[in-house]
Amino acid sequence: MGQVREGARLGAWAVVGVIGLAVLYLVGVLAFGGAGWITAPFRGEADKRENTVGSGEFRQTTYEEFFDLCEAVQNAEGTIQALEEERKTASRTRATQIDQSITALKATRIESVNAYNSKAAQEHRAPLRDKDLPYRLDATAERTTCTN
Repeated sequence: MGQVREGARLGAWAVVGVIGLAVLYLVGVLAFGGAGWITAPFRGEADKRENTVGSGEFRQTTYEEFFDLCEAVQNAEGTIQALEEERKTASRTRATQIDQSITALKATRIESVNAYNSKAAQEHRAPLRDKDLPYRLDATAERTTCTN
């Protein structure tokens, strides 16, 4: 009977040891692999942001994009002004065409203003706007100035 009891005790210790190793393994997986798994979305976002925002190409493109959008607004304004001057001496048919062109150019100008303002408001792009460019463009202004 003593041997049976001793065998049962050894068997119980073996089961406890196996369970203990399994728990230790599970804790290790969760502590190391689990932490990586839990933080993966954050690390992935940071990596993606650094690969995009931190790249020289993105920075240069964004910097130039602000100038391009502001210039597009100014180009539309200049064309609108030239068409308005032409309209003063245009025939009735040509005046109708000019009115349609002006309407389209005003819509294009507003789209460019909105695109500029949208990009200027984006946290990761705003620091890449040239200091001489305005923070926002005014869609209701007759003239846009692309320097402060």
